[in-house]
This record gives sequence, C-alpha cells and structure tokens, in this order.
Amino acid sequence: MRRARIIWLLSTALLALLAFAPAALAHAGGGEGFYGPVNDAEITNTMFIIIVFFPTIIILFSFIQSRLEKRKHARIDAAKAREANVDWRGGW
Repeated sequence: MRRARIIWLLSTALLALLAFAPAALAHAGGGEGFYGPVNDAEITNTMFIIIVFFPTIIILFSFIQSRLEKRKHARIDAAKAREANVDWRGGW
C-alpha cells in the first residue's frame, strides 16, 4: 500500500510539472517556440512532410511484417515437411 501511495504521489507531481512547463516556456520566449518566428509557408511545408511521413511509415512497417510472416510460414512448412519425411523420424 505504501508503494502505491509513493507511485501515485510521484506521478501526480510529474504530471503537474509537465502541465505547467509549456506555459512557462511560452512566456519566457515571448510566445515563440524553439524554431523562432515562422510564417504560413513553413507551417504548410512541415504539415505536408508529416502527411507524407505517416503513410510511408505504415507502408514500411507493413512490408516488414509481411516479410516476417512469409518467413514464419516457410519455417512452419519446412517443419511439416521434415515430420512427413521418413528419413527424419529416427528410430531403427
């Protein structure tokens, strides 16, 4: 029970610090972020990059998963073929 209280207290304190951090950073720089002053063209280009990034990641991970699934099925098929082969059964 004591451990749960400590974890709850630490997580609440961390959440409070993270909740107030953006406001403190915004006031310190006059409302500018780390990049500095931006215009509409920079924001538009950044969003286009993000729009292209996520489908690319999804396609890449899907390709990786399909290759891994293909290897898994090949390994399963090879194991079935070994079990069906008389030479691999062992014995006299």
